[in-house]
Amino acid sequence: MTSPSDPSAPHTPLLDRVSRPADLRNLSLEQLTQLAAELRAETIHSVSRTGGHLGAGLGVVELTVAIHHVFDTPGDRLIWDVGHQCYPHKILTGRRDRMATIRQKDGLSGFTMRTESEYDPFGAGHSSTSISAGLGMAVARDYAGDDTHVIAVIGDGSMSAGMAYEAMNNAGALKSRLIVILNDNDMSIAPPVGAMSAYLSRLLSSKSYLNIRQALKQIASYFPKPIELAAKRAEEFTRGMVTGGTLFEEMGLYYVGPIDGHRLEHLIPVLRNIRDSEAKGPFLIHVVTQKGRGYAPAEASADKYHGVTKFDVVSGTQAKAAAKAPSYTGVFAKALMAEAEADDKIIAITAAMPSGTGLDKFGEKFPTRCFDVGIAEQHAVTFAGGLATEGYKPFCAIYSTFLQRAYDQVVHDIAVQNLPVRFALDRAGYVGADGATHQGSFDLAYLGCLPNFTIMAPADEVELMHMVATAAAHNTGPIALRYPRGEGVGLELPARGTPLTIGKGRIVREGTTIALLSLGTRLAECLKAADELAARGLSTTVADARFVKPLDTELINRLADNHEVVITVEEGAAGGFGAAVLHHLAGSGRLDKGLRIRALTMPDAFFEHMKPEDQLLAAGLTAPSIVAAALRALGVEDVERASEKPVRA
Repeated sequence: MTSPSDPSAPHTPLLDRVSRPADLRNLSLEQLTQLAAELRAETIHSVSRTGGHLGAGLGVVELTVAIHHVFDTPGDRLIWDVGHQCYPHKILTGRRDRMATIRQKDGLSGFTMRTESEYDPFGAGHSSTSISAGLGMAVARDYAGDDTHVIAVIGDGSMSAGMAYEAMNNAGALKSRLIVILNDNDMSIAPPVGAMSAYLSRLLSSKSYLNIRQALKQIASYFPKPIELAAKRAEEFTRGMVTGGTLFEEMGLYYVGPIDGHRLEHLIPVLRNIRDSEAKGPFLIHVVTQKGRGYAPAEASADKYHGVTKFDVVSGTQAKAAAKAPSYTGVFAKALMAEAEADDKIIAITAAMPSGTGLDKFGEKFPTRCFDVGIAEQHAVTFAGGLATEGYKPFCAIYSTFLQRAYDQVVHDIAVQNLPVRFALDRAGYVGADGATHQGSFDLAYLGCLPNFTIMAPADEVELMHMVATAAAHNTGPIALRYPRGEGVGLELPARGTPLTIGKGRIVREGTTIALLSLGTRLAECLKAADELAARGLSTTVADARFVKPLDTELINRLADNHEVVITVEEGAAGGFGAAVLHHLAGSGRLDKGLRIRALTMPDAFFEHMKPEDQLLAAGLTAPSIVAAALRALGVEDVERASEKPVRA
């Protein structure tokens, strides 16, 4: 609940009486309408103080109220897809007093999370999973002989992914009762959402119509098969012509809609009709909403305030700290545009993340050479493969965590065929408030094991520009570069990058006793650690590996042969760069000679939402932890006093 001492808090007398969804069940339509208005104001106020996802939640306020009013959650299962539209849901399900902690350490998640609430039956940080999960729950319910409802709310963006269609196809075949609500806030499959549409939706979801439809099906079943099939198709086609749901009907879902998602008097009767229906099989309710609804700055914004920092509610102005250096995402876009100006074969591809990957800027400059394929990473990768076969130079700019969804395509369609597709993996490493689902933890491991791949990681923004140029010039197979979320270190950028020698690292600082071999942006922390070790009289070499594959074995051998201790440092899970270095040293026999080596990686754990610097500290990937690892390797006693002890996750 909003603190009464907060003078900016909205007046919410009805919402103040709601502590759980059961409190909505006996409210009148007029009260529910007032509650929705208060819930929208509370959502805006809450996110203004913390930042987070706003536009999607504002679009589903009335839908959230209607679902919790009609259905008996948490007994009835409610799945949100993607979970960033769930803020109003969290407020209504006993978490209002903790909304000020959202996306912060030890606070609420920005997505649905099973461990957080019984009202979150399935976590969803990635998209397009709700129908599959819901169908699994529905089948489990059928096995148990229960009569609970399963409701999956899926956004139109999520519906662009193939997994959603696979699930609908399976649901139509299984004929298990499942309610899919398509939250259409952009694509407008069927535009009419006025009074006539609402009337038709109520009619087509009514018990009388469904009973008549079932009876006619029974009668038709006594006719020869061609006549039965023709009757079925005629009825579905006729309804599809009126409502626009022919595609869903063909997949076996009973389509109802479109419905105005901001009018409770339209939503509630349809939801009740379907709740009370005895018809078997899955339903799809098409609800048309407006992202950012009810908050003028969000409605006017191009991204509808999808994700925001703290902001002033009156003006909508977001509080953004002045950047000390350009972001790695921005530098990637700059570097790619410089390459594209010189080479018209360069094509940019992203999967529903143009602004997140910087390709919105590329698209403005090269609109015919930039493709946003929607939430369809599998398609994006194979599409890029097709372009590569014809001599083009595709860059797939996809978050590290999202490329996991296309792993089969990366292996089968790209690596096996040795196609020169360039992968730009944004958000590689810890990502802060987005938590475990968005961490780019595994790309070094899952790409490093693939034949034909070249893999790079820049230590700073200038290195990133050079690596984009390297990828553009590399035509002998697939190549990937990974870089983190956040700002660079403030170096002056060249107009265009210069290609690097494949598989060659560099020595940044020479020493004699300890060697710190860094991959990626942990180099700055390695240099700090070297300063601390030097203050203790320990001469330290710092090297930047640059490449995971192929390894610079000459550099690694030199470090191993001339230092007592070698420490690899990477912002990635075990099984990546450090593992590759250890494998090489073991194979070359250098581990037989008493070399002391340590591999610092992300721990074997999922870190939830907290600031990136806190995640790195908890992971033991900051300078004090690097110093501690070096001292332990040398057998120095009382390391915790000698160097700051890392915080545990």
